[in-house]
Amino acid sequence: MKGAPPPDQTHPFDGAMSERAWRLSSVGILIVGAFLRLYHLSLVPLHHDEGVNGNFLVTLVREGKYTYNPENYHGPTLYFFSAVIPWVARFFGGKAFGDNYGLTTFNIRLVTAAFGIGTIWLVLLLRKRIGTIGALAAAGLIAISPGAVYLSRYFIHESLFVFFTLGIVVAALKFYDSRRAAYLILAAISAALMVATKETWIINGPVLLIALITTNVYFRLREMLAGRRSEWPLGERLRQTIERFGGPVPLATVALTAFAVFITVNVLFYSSFFTNYPKGVSDAMQTLRFWSHRTHEHEHPFLQYFEWLRQMESPLLLLGGVGAALAVWRGDNRLAVFVSQWAFGLLVAYSLVGYKTPWISLNFIVPLAIIGGYALEQLYRRVGEPWAPLAMIVGGIGLLVFGRLVTLKHGDAGAISGITWDFDPATHWLVMTAILLMAVYVGYVLYSRTDRQKRSLNFYVAAAIVLGVLGYQMYELNFVHYDDDQYAYVYAHTRRELLTMLDQIDRISNRMGTGTDTGIAIVSPDYWPMPWYLRDYKKVGYYQQIVATNEPIIIGSTAQEEQLKATYGDRYVLVPSGKDDGAFALRPGVDLLLYVRKDVAK
Repeated sequence: MKGAPPPDQTHPFDGAMSERAWRLSSVGILIVGAFLRLYHLSLVPLHHDEGVNGNFLVTLVREGKYTYNPENYHGPTLYFFSAVIPWVARFFGGKAFGDNYGLTTFNIRLVTAAFGIGTIWLVLLLRKRIGTIGALAAAGLIAISPGAVYLSRYFIHESLFVFFTLGIVVAALKFYDSRRAAYLILAAISAALMVATKETWIINGPVLLIALITTNVYFRLREMLAGRRSEWPLGERLRQTIERFGGPVPLATVALTAFAVFITVNVLFYSSFFTNYPKGVSDAMQTLRFWSHRTHEHEHPFLQYFEWLRQMESPLLLLGGVGAALAVWRGDNRLAVFVSQWAFGLLVAYSLVGYKTPWISLNFIVPLAIIGGYALEQLYRRVGEPWAPLAMIVGGIGLLVFGRLVTLKHGDAGAISGITWDFDPATHWLVMTAILLMAVYVGYVLYSRTDRQKRSLNFYVAAAIVLGVLGYQMYELNFVHYDDDQYAYVYAHTRRELLTMLDQIDRISNRMGTGTDTGIAIVSPDYWPMPWYLRDYKKVGYYQQIVATNEPIIIGSTAQEEQLKATYGDRYVLVPSGKDDGAFALRPGVDLLLYVRKDVAK
């Protein structure tokens, strides 16, 4: 039929399972994702950046003040969304109730965890485009991804930012399918909130736009090379598209409305709902200029994101690569091609910037999971073709070899300076065994091409391996080694010993009978995220240097130990931590010493 969309665009009721099974599977994945993000949410001590964000939130909740600062901090959405729970608690229970039950570690992380769960839900809405198995697989990959779980349990902007980025895509697709103006408005709101969340929208936004344009160009070129020229010239196709959305006037009206909503939402948030207008909006316009001068911070080599993904998300990286290759080669799914460019376009774009931190990886994890879901969908449906399982096996062997057995060396400037290898069986017997088993499985894949029942095993084997690897890595990272900096996502993170020190402070304060009125002098230059944990203490001084004080509690660093002894040694005693040096680890390279006045220690 003339003007009808290509048949590859949608997969309604694809017969992979019943609607009841689809609903139960979707709910099950959402429950698993929610449990992993909400269980023991206060287990991990706050990161330095979480503490800073928490400090802004405390000021907003208790004083009703937030002023956007373009020089050092990200956008305002995180704080206003997070303030809802303590504000509601204050409204119904009063100030004390709001502070005690609203401003808690669980509640602030509940917001980012909720957006992480929402991201899983948004992926499930792509069923029509990537198929039943594809949508469930993609949602499941995000639900158990080590990084997606870990960063959803972090009180930072990334979880919100990625949700809004995906929200643009999902809402735009809904608008295209239904032609309902409400979805274009939702896409505009998502875009506005993405901009109001983090200045890296200047990377994500253009990548999405470029991916959209190049996807259309790619399919147009495929049609031309295949000799399938459109019956309509470009101008006529554009006219038909406009008519499909109701004609020029209605479409222009909706587009202008969406643009007005986009501007309004940004003005509301950056102006702190007009309490900082017009300065907040003006400062927002300066953001990119300030941040362009900070790209030298946290500088890492070009391939660092690939390395972090290889360490922690290797199944996603593998499935994403195979899925992208299949999408481009087959050319039967526009969304798969678009998401492939989105995932690897972002990966390259962020890699070109010297500034690199592990939480940026969440921007890649979500589109990689979507295209990975497409790869598993292809593996499930196209059982007569061995190329997908073979590509996964070869890719898996490559990831094991280049990372476990062969390692790239980088020079001071971050450029690759050489290659090292280690094929010692005594050290790498497990890796070598895995490689051997995968090589053997290649023979099975080729042998089973003529047996449909055997061929279907490929999908279940791949799904089981992915589930096992991701599940194990997710558990180890999130619930065992959450403060071990040998893991990629644990980046200059606060050590669990800090919570032990804070418990000591609470015990001393309670024994004195002064509670939160206890005086505390913090003379260590490094102390974040302590302001969040000590937010209820009314007499805390953050001096960052040795000062004259008579407060009952003093906190210094091991780097100041000699000065601490010389200044306070005759009046204070060290509270032991249980370690030989008596110090409490704050983060790698920073250890704290807790002193209490002698009359209090008695």
